[in-house]
Amino acid sequence: MGKNQHVVKNKDGWSVKGANNSKATSNHRTQKEAIERAREIAKNQKSEVVIHGRDGKIRDKDSYGNDPHPPKDTKH
Repeated sequence: MGKNQHVVKNKDGWSVKGANNSKATSNHRTQKEAIERAREIAKNQKSEVVIHGRDGKIRDKDSYGNDPHPPKDTKH
């Protein structure tokens, strides 16, 4: 299982950062673009996307790993 991917606000837009990384993996103009990129990485690494709001608080999570007890996701 790879590193969880965090979508976080930066001064110019939104970044995708691997868990515990100090530098961003990628930077994007919109949160939507950052989420799409984070999902690609998470699917490849079988990890999780953690989406933060403008205030830095976790807003949502999506798991792309091999969870033996997956939640019943009603969003998708």
